[in-house]
Amino acid sequence: MSCKRVLVTVGTTRFDKLIEHAHSDAVLNKLESLGFTEVTYQVGNGKGDIKEKTHSVLQLDYVKYIEDFNEEIKRSDLVISHAGAGTCLEVLKAGTPLIVVINEELMDNHQLELAEQLECDNYVYYCNPKGLKNTLEKNLKDLKKYPKASKHLFRNYLNKAMGFA
Repeated sequence: MSCKRVLVTVGTTRFDKLIEHAHSDAVLNKLESLGFTEVTYQVGNGKGDIKEKTHSVLQLDYVKYIEDFNEEIKRSDLVISHAGAGTCLEVLKAGTPLIVVINEELMDNHQLELAEQLECDNYVYYCNPKGLKNTLEKNLKDLKKYPKASKHLFRNYLNKAMGFA
């Protein structure tokens, strides 16, 4: 049987509501129905009130931080993440499907703006913590792959600006 992995990450922040909802029976059962077999919770600076539990089908792992985050993203078949720009970009560059969960308790709405634009461009789905189960109903295969950056983009721009091209 092949493994299908989910990474739930809050990065270096504290986002207990994301972990709480991604840890709910409803979300775990939905992940199981989608064929996932492993869920890793990267809990960051959270309060640590999450009671580790077991599931009849899913293997659940809990870590504070991940040493090689990029490798973990590549090993995952889905990432459920806070809306930090750095995390979103790393996941998109790796080509792993991404569901972005907005932290509504933050003072400004920069995360919402980023998530809205990425969803508008069809690169991610986004939701608030309570909407995670419903968002998992969406077809991840409908998401577009994030374009690879050109290694020569800046050089070409500079050459053109200087009149060399």
